[in-house]
Amino acid sequence: MAEQLILDLPTREVLGRDTFFVSPSNAMAIATLDSVATWPSGKLVLVGTAGSGKTHMAHVFAADHGAVILSVADLTEADIPALAAERYVVVEDADRLPELPDPKAAENALFHLHNLTLAEGGRLLVTARTAPNHWQLTLPDLASRMQGTTVTRIDPPDDMLLTAMLVKQFEDRQITVPVALIPWLVKRMERSAGAARDMVDALDREALRAGKPISRSLALSLFPSDT
Repeated sequence: MAEQLILDLPTREVLGRDTFFVSPSNAMAIATLDSVATWPSGKLVLVGTAGSGKTHMAHVFAADHGAVILSVADLTEADIPALAAERYVVVEDADRLPELPDPKAAENALFHLHNLTLAEGGRLLVTARTAPNHWQLTLPDLASRMQGTTVTRIDPPDDMLLTAMLVKQFEDRQITVPVALIPWLVKRMERSAGAARDMVDALDREALRAGKPISRSLALSLFPSDT
């Protein structure tokens, strides 16, 4: 049988609360986000590894409170007073500040956004892969404010969350797989959200290449196992 052309079709990612799965590994983080009225000084840093669900949580928070979401890379071009006036603001990927073309300008922008948002009586949610003391900030005033911010963490995913991540990855791609395949995959994958994404991507591409539906036999050809 001739191999089929692989089309790189877009993934329809859904980021609402109804598609967010709560498990022991993220329950404390989501409970902290939901307790926005009790955030010390009105701000919070959400920490988790790449693909752990930070962006999904941020979108749930934004939907609940009408928050504006922007990447730290967009800070230097943003209208900071207008953002602060929104009162609920999410800044994603703050740990990437040192990687930006003009990190000093971005740090200054975040500093002013921090101060103006809180002065408005608003709430500031910042996401990152690491805690603020690892961000290599060069602006002392920003460093002190970020390091004085309460941190909530998303722990490494447990089996329940890995199962939900796989199911969501398949659903985002509008792929139906045998129910028994999911726990089979969980037993063979690395314990990370990135691994779930990569595993589903590999299965999707191999199924397209082979012109077959995703099955255990197809999965076994990609992820051999003695068990």
